[in-house]
Amino acid sequence: MIDVKHIAQLARLELEEKEIPKLENVLEEILDFVEQLKEVDTENVKPTAQVTELENVTRPDEAAKSDAKKRQRLMVNVPEIKDGCIKVKAVFE
Repeated sequence: MIDVKHIAQLARLELEEKEIPKLENVLEEILDFVEQLKEVDTENVKPTAQVTELENVTRPDEAAKSDAKKRQRLMVNVPEIKDGCIKVKAVFE
């Protein structure tokens, strides 16, 4: 029998006692289905990471000169500047 209380604790879920029997049944059904999947012949099936055949399109990360006028217009709206850069709150201490 599946220990639903233990699984719920690991997942940091709070369950009411009346929910436990239903979840035991659901988890049993899931595990039964996984057992059925183990019987499927996958001998000639290639491993697949994704099935859409989409590829990431990226551009090279290349340094480029910035436009000084655009930079000046941007800096007008900046609350704090330090050494010519936008100063922001620290994310990590």
